[in-house]
Amino acid sequence: MATKAKTIKNKTKVSNETELENQKYIFALGRRKTAIASVRLYEGQGISTINDRNIEDFLDPQKLDELLRVFSVLDLQGQMFFTAKANGGGTSGLVGAVRLGIARALSMYNPDYKKTLKDSKYLTRDPRKVERKKSGLKKARKAPQYSKR
Repeated sequence: MATKAKTIKNKTKVSNETELENQKYIFALGRRKTAIASVRLYEGQGISTINDRNIEDFLDPQKLDELLRVFSVLDLQGQMFFTAKANGGGTSGLVGAVRLGIARALSMYNPDYKKTLKDSKYLTRDPRKVERKKSGLKKARKAPQYSKR
């Protein structure tokens, strides 16, 4: 598989869009915190990317392992790959959003995977978000120091 690599601001950008145009994929959306990820899941071997960048370059090894654990639960390592477009949030929210998108796409790909993914809690949408700041307070709940006298 020949890929065309571009370098932008010392970050490698992987462009394999021309090869993927004719391939079938399964689309799913994932969300966590303020991050939203649209995931396309493909059969076969290929380069998994997030925002047109290789996942090994984009994420540290701990986050990468957390992301790819969805495939290892179903014993699908090396049999499928994905491309994801994600925006909003930090790396933790982004990884959670992409992981949920992959899990949803896998459950659409084969409905038998749904029970395993659900038992592993990969199909659960994490609803936690940052609480908004209230007026008169320093943060969402932190109040200024109270002085009695």
